[in-house]
Amino acid sequence: MSWVRLPLVFLMGLMLIYDGYSLGARVKVPSLKFLQSGIASWYGREQQGRLTASGEIFNRHKFTAASRHLPFNTVVHVTNVKNGRSVDVRINDRGPFEKGRILDLSEAAADSLDMKKTGTAPVKIEVMQPPSSDGVTSP
Repeated sequence: MSWVRLPLVFLMGLMLIYDGYSLGARVKVPSLKFLQSGIASWYGREQQGRLTASGEIFNRHKFTAASRHLPFNTVVHVTNVKNGRSVDVRINDRGPFEKGRILDLSEAAADSLDMKKTGTAPVKIEVMQPPSSDGVTSP
């Protein structure tokens, strides 16, 4: 009779171990993605060479943006809702200061999104990379 118990106990133990792993796999971790939709504008030549709120010199040819709320050095994926074009930019400034706008893009980013002529565009933004603590990152 003991020869039957041993395999049975072994199999029961495997079932308990397997069940423990499957229980662990069922635990859901909440998503930390940040999504926002709204109107974006752009700025360029008039700010070229001036200091941004983060302390770096503004360069209209880099893919950067200004946000009122996102931390500096956060990389966001910006999509122009009208034409589907998208670009990654790094937050390095504060703004926009126009009511109803969620982002001010550099001239290079605005050009990539094909919104320079209109000045503004409906966009959706998604945080791709939270700010790093070791300094400046580039998109």
